Amino acid sequence: MRVQSLTLAAASAALLAPTTPPALLAPTTPPAVSPHPAVWRESMVSAAELLATVRDCTPVSRGRYRSDYGAPANIPVCGTRDAVFWKADMDIDCDGRPGPRCNRRTDPYFAASTAYAQSDGRPLSAERLPFIVVPAPSGLWDYRDHGIGGGSVVAVVYRDQVQYAVVGDTGPQDIIGEASYATAKALGIRADPHGGGAPSGVTYIVFKNTRVSPIEDHAAAVTEGERAARRFADGSRADGNGAADDVSPDLSG
Repeated sequence: MRVQSLTLAAASAALLAPTTPPALLAPTTPPAVSPHPAVWRESMVSAAELLATVRDCTPVSRGRYRSDYGAPANIPVCGTRDAVFWKADMDIDCDGRPGPRCNRRTDPYFAASTAYAQSDGRPLSAERLPFIVVPAPSGLWDYRDHGIGGGSVVAVVYRDQVQYAVVGDTGPQDIIGEASYATAKALGIRADPHGGGAPSGVTYIVFKNTRVSPIEDHAAAVTEGERAARRFADGSRADGNGAADDVSPDLSG
């Protein structure tokens, strides 16, 4: 009723008002821009698209990783020309700058440092920044040999969600599948460092030769992540999932 009444009133006013020259008409109002463009971008490449792209695995690691201490070593790191990826669980990394949710009281294994630091020299904040943990270099696999380093862009896929993050920390040489508190929370995974996480079903896709600077700029990670994910998905369809190619510049500095 409100819409109909306003429409009739506007029509009556138009009939009674003097004609206005076209040059004096008010410009058309442009469409509203989303106040959260980063959230919109994060959904442009779907989880299904990315999971289809990493359906097949060409191993680039010399062996397999464990998801936790004592678990079987059955997780390979796979690779294509444009990315490396693995499918694992998600343990919660609360290391770095302490805060109300990540500190020595909430996390029995808390460490007030991360392998890579912010632009101001301080450790990363696991509470605030979506980042993942890669295994420390070893004879099993060295991420630096694949154009990957601190700030490399990552797509973390869980169920039907995609969260963009960066490489921000390193962990044990034989264990894989860990991400920051902020990454888990964004994906709806219980982010408690003491007993939280996901037991399986998480896919980590690290895009080669990408880097966010400063590393703490999550909006930049989303922008670059969406661009890299689209290129990765489209390229995979074009050349049959891509060919493994391990020759990449070292971005570990």
